[in-house]
Amino acid sequence: MGKRSSFVRLERDAYQTIDPRAVDKLIPHLRGVKSFAEPCAGEGFLVGELQRHGLICAYEGDITTGLDALVHPFDEEAVFDAIISNVPWKRDILHPMIQRFQAIAPTWLLFDADWAHTKQAAPFLDQCSHIISVGRLKWIPGSPHTSKDNCAWYRFHAQHVGGPRFIGREVAA
Repeated sequence: MGKRSSFVRLERDAYQTIDPRAVDKLIPHLRGVKSFAEPCAGEGFLVGELQRHGLICAYEGDITTGLDALVHPFDEEAVFDAIISNVPWKRDILHPMIQRFQAIAPTWLLFDADWAHTKQAAPFLDQCSHIISVGRLKWIPGSPHTSKDNCAWYRFHAQHVGGPRFIGREVAA
C-alpha cells in the first residue's frame, strides 16, 4: 500500500485497520461522538476497535457486500454522530467520498498524510477541521512490517470553514 511500494495493491484498496494505534490516536478527539457509521467497513476491524472504546456502530457497510458508499443511502437507514472510515486512497474514489460524507455528518477519514500537501487537496482543505498525524501503520495481518507511508486522520464537515488544525505525533518521554 502506498507510492513507495512495489507490492501489488489489494483489490479496491481493501487494507484492513488492524493496527490499534490508528484508533488510539483518534479517540481523544471524538468528544461528543457516541455513535458512528462506517461505510467502508471491509472486514470490520475498525468497527471492532471503535466499539472496544465504547462507541456504538449505527451502520456498517462495504462495497464487497453490495453497499457502495458513494450511492447507498446509509444516512437514511441509521442515526449517528459521525462517519469514521478507513477509505480507499485512490483519489477518484476518495474525493467523491469526502464530498458526500461531509454533507451527511462530521467525517473522520484515515488515509495518507501526504495528501494534505498536494494541489488536489486544496478544494477540500477549507472544510477540513483537523489533521491528526498517526504515522506508519500495519495493514497486512501476520506481517512484521508497517507501511512505507505515513497516515493521518482527517476531519471534514461541510459547515466548517477556515482549514485544519494539525495535531502532530506525540514524542515518547
